[in-house]
Amino acid sequence: MPKYTSVTQIPGIYVGHATNSEAGTGCTVIVCPEGATGGVDVRGGAPATRETDLLRPEEMVQMVNAVVLSGGSAFGLAASTGVAEELERRGIGLDVMVTKVPIVTGACLFDLACGDAFVRPDPSMGAKAVEDALDHADGQLACGNVGAGTGCTVGKVLGPDRAMKSGLGECVREAGELVCGAISAVNAVGNIVDPQTGAFLAGLLDETGENVISVEDAYMQALAAMPLRSNTTISCVVTNAKLSKAQATKVAQMSADAYAHAIRPTHTTNDGDTIFVLATGQVEAETDLVGMLATSALESAIARAATSATSAYGYRAACDLN
Repeated sequence: MPKYTSVTQIPGIYVGHATNSEAGTGCTVIVCPEGATGGVDVRGGAPATRETDLLRPEEMVQMVNAVVLSGGSAFGLAASTGVAEELERRGIGLDVMVTKVPIVTGACLFDLACGDAFVRPDPSMGAKAVEDALDHADGQLACGNVGAGTGCTVGKVLGPDRAMKSGLGECVREAGELVCGAISAVNAVGNIVDPQTGAFLAGLLDETGENVISVEDAYMQALAAMPLRSNTTISCVVTNAKLSKAQATKVAQMSADAYAHAIRPTHTTNDGDTIFVLATGQVEAETDLVGMLATSALESAIARAATSATSAYGYRAACDLN
């Protein structure tokens, strides 16, 4: 039996959501109060990110206190401000003598077309997500139409009428004492597939709205209809491995294979695909093993984001199909 069933069970890691179901948006924050070594991989062509340069191995700051996954497109970066302010209020962050500065990085996805385009995650939602993480942790992370997954959709190559609802998913993998968990908010232009069987889970619907069909077969037609920059899958891998910033960055790069395994197509110019890594440093482990375990966790988290979503905002979900 697995020891861990949720990222929230990894020692030192806290995860919380802020959700606005009416407006179809939200944010999710992964908090490590004691700090974790961070890495990042950005492969999409239209990212909206905060403090990713800080995670480069040659930069001074070594520890990250929080990763924010948010809806709202570039407007959603404001949620990270609220996360930083709430963490400072709690005395969490880098001690600079006059105060503590929380090191907060993050990325946003485009959900403005899902609910109310003029309601986006703001500082108050970021602070609320921190409160949810640190004050209301119950051991199991909610998935589906919550947090950053609230306004997620997939299969948009022929426009919103043929797209489906997605959401936020998580998965944990173990190898002895080594644990890797992944959280993913899946808002892809492409289809979501079962990483084991290749079967379509959610994505581009046929004209009857009953079956998911191949994106590749429709791609030439899609070139004229594809909504520009209205996508992006954003994820965070959390591990108890002891990693340097360079190793954490390599794990993030390896984990990007999960996108290729579970999203077709991926890393397009219309996606801002980004993967963060947080390593808490409790277990010695080979970088390649961590990367392989993280990839397995992330591809299953992506699949769960599709299967745990429910229909909303006029979009059907995987649970509605045969």
